[in-house]
Amino acid sequence: MKTGRGQTGSGRAVRANSRKIDTPTTAHTSLDELAALSRVAAAISGITDLDAILRVGLDTVLSILDRAIGGIMLLDEDTNALSYCVYRGISDDYAQQMHIKLGEGVAGKVAESARAIMLEDISQSPEAAHPELISKEGLKAFVSVPLMSRNKVLGVMNIASHLPHQFTEKDIHLLYATGDLLGLAIEQARLYAELRRSRERYRQLARFALMAQEEERRRISRELHDETSQALSGLVLNLQAVIEMVEMAGIQDSRIKETLKKAHGLAVEVGNEVHRLIVNLRPTLLDSLGLVPALRQHAESVLTPLGISVSFRFDELGRTLPKDVETNLFRVAQGAIGNIQQHSKATSASISLKIIGNELVMTVSDNGVGFDVSQIRTVEPNGRGAGLFSMKERVQLMGGTCNVKSQPGRGTTVTVRVPMQWRTANVKDKGAGS
Repeated sequence: MKTGRGQTGSGRAVRANSRKIDTPTTAHTSLDELAALSRVAAAISGITDLDAILRVGLDTVLSILDRAIGGIMLLDEDTNALSYCVYRGISDDYAQQMHIKLGEGVAGKVAESARAIMLEDISQSPEAAHPELISKEGLKAFVSVPLMSRNKVLGVMNIASHLPHQFTEKDIHLLYATGDLLGLAIEQARLYAELRRSRERYRQLARFALMAQEEERRRISRELHDETSQALSGLVLNLQAVIEMVEMAGIQDSRIKETLKKAHGLAVEVGNEVHRLIVNLRPTLLDSLGLVPALRQHAESVLTPLGISVSFRFDELGRTLPKDVETNLFRVAQGAIGNIQQHSKATSASISLKIIGNELVMTVSDNGVGFDVSQIRTVEPNGRGAGLFSMKERVQLMGGTCNVKSQPGRGTTVTVRVPMQWRTANVKDKGAGS
């Protein structure tokens, strides 16, 4: 059998029929090769999905080489085995059964040594793994090149033919260079995938933390209501009864009367403060009647005493909302209302909740002094910006968007858009939305 020999332009070696051929450190690259590499780079640039990168890269290489058979095998670091991820021109049965250990067969040796191997007829090679599958598939000419990034082999790319064939030096140059491009793209795609997984883990942990915080708020609120508030109410009633008893007994000591009245007033004041804490911790209307009544009550109780008129527009939601959505939307609105209370100097405000397409849209706006949104880029040491970023973070955890529009002297509008994913889901956690 004739032995093919080839060289690479990257200082690496090519093995032809198991014989090592050292290569020079420099090689002339034709304009055709540069154009081919440009096509590969253009095809995979901007793609972050690994399967898409592999498919586009393989199809582009096969098109350039005018071949119809090929595949890309990726190395599993846990098992040290290669398996096909994408392929063309070979059967599913061949691709699914061809699992190669590192150092096993042609592809395994390429992955282990980081050196290409090219064969005129792989079916006659003693190095071939699973020769029965190769013969059944009818593969002859075969070349395998490593896919590398930062001196690390990530997989191999195999190009084959049903006829014996000697790959040219130009082919090997192109395959090696393409292998490096694909290796870099594979590493970047894996980093993107890991980043997405990390983001999703963060979102899940943040959602869990927020809901745990809300549950703790609910527990403290319930205990304050059931125990502390009830005890204070009893204290107020008892002090009132003592004052009346003193009056009925005809006791004229003004100091006693004054002390009792101060104690009674103080008990009433503490009771009111505890009630305010209960409402701020967890509005009872949010649990008993749902989002809309809770929004209305909170906005009116906070803004109306300041002389700020509040208007509402609430669409019929059609079904109940998930508890976490209700809670997060209320907290975002609570933050926006708090900003109106503290900073806006507004005379009017409006709150709306409506359905647009498959999104739930909530807006909170005012006609106050406004501010320059572009000036708030991070949370400052004095806490400025914390409320804004907290609102946006909550909305992002629901998969939505939060936009704050404001200009000095032109008021502020906070718009929240949340995809109504629960419309098609089986919502077990019953909330009250309207």
